[in-house]
Parts: sequence; C-alpha cells; structure tokens
Amino acid sequence: MQSRIQSMLEGWANVAIGYVVALLSQLAIFPLFGIHTPFTDNLLIGGYFTIISLARSYVVRCLFNRMHRHE
Repeated sequence: MQSRIQSMLEGWANVAIGYVVALLSQLAIFPLFGIHTPFTDNLLIGGYFTIISLARSYVVRCLFNRMHRHE
C-alpha cells in the first residue's frame, strides 16, 4: 500500500509524462494533417489536454469509488 506522498508523487509523474507524450505526439502528428502551429501553441494545447485528462480521470475515479461503495 502506498503512502499519501507516494500516491501524490505517482500522480504528478503520471501527469508530467502524459504532458510530454501529448506534446511530442502533437509535434509528430499535426504536420501530417497540414496543421502547423508555433511551439508555444503546442505547449498550450498540450496543457489544455492535460487539464481535460485530469478532470476525466477524477470523474472516472469518483464513479468507480461510488460503485464500489454500493456493493
């Protein structure tokens, strides 16, 4: 079982890795579709996707916790 600090560190590592993967994916895939954006825009787009992903993960975790409590 993880401590709260370990869980927090795991969460932050997951977010940071997800952001880097999103950014690198955008840099590789956008040009294939004729989308050319400045690097700073790619940083912002990756940030928005990261925020959306965090919100989605939170909602899914809450739903699963609720389902688990009702068993």
